[in-house]
Amino acid sequence: MILCVYCGTGFGADPAYVDAARATGRYCAEQGIEIVYGGAKVGLMGAVADAALAAGGRVTGIMPQALVDREIAHAGLSAIHVVASMHERKALMAEMSDAFVALPGGPGTLDEIVEQWTWALLGIHDKPVGFLNVNGYFDPLRQMIGRIVAENFLDARFERMLVWAADPATLIDAFRAYAPPPPKWSTPAPAP
Repeated sequence: MILCVYCGTGFGADPAYVDAARATGRYCAEQGIEIVYGGAKVGLMGAVADAALAAGGRVTGIMPQALVDREIAHAGLSAIHVVASMHERKALMAEMSDAFVALPGGPGTLDEIVEQWTWALLGIHDKPVGFLNVNGYFDPLRQMIGRIVAENFLDARFERMLVWAADPATLIDAFRAYAPPPPKWSTPAPAP
């Protein structure tokens, strides 16, 4: 399995976030799971990569040239792909990966994981999408998704396709058992 990890370039306010990032990197390496991520040496991104590499794992970074120029690229990765734009970065990460997970992070993390969920529900891919919900970090998002379903903007089966886990082992087990629902476009329109 190749796991795409989205997470913050900062450490956040709770030390549990960096602990979870390190645990994710270490667990993936121990399970022979390669990590694809944004390629940064800073914040939770760097913590995931460093822990996986220290445990003998393979980590591939994908970073736009503009961020490489800002000197935040991780120099010790198994491989790094330098691309021209964020759009290229996201497309290559999606192409290379078998599953997607968000750890705590900011708007970039949310953008990337929600895009992958959207692509899954539209049938662009059938890969699992999940959240490592460290100390309830993603609880407000989960509530919002529930509201989207309650207001009939989304069928509940697409809410249920998301994986929510508090630890890397539970997440990976759920990803391995994942069976995608039919894509959104296959749903018949409601009767008038």
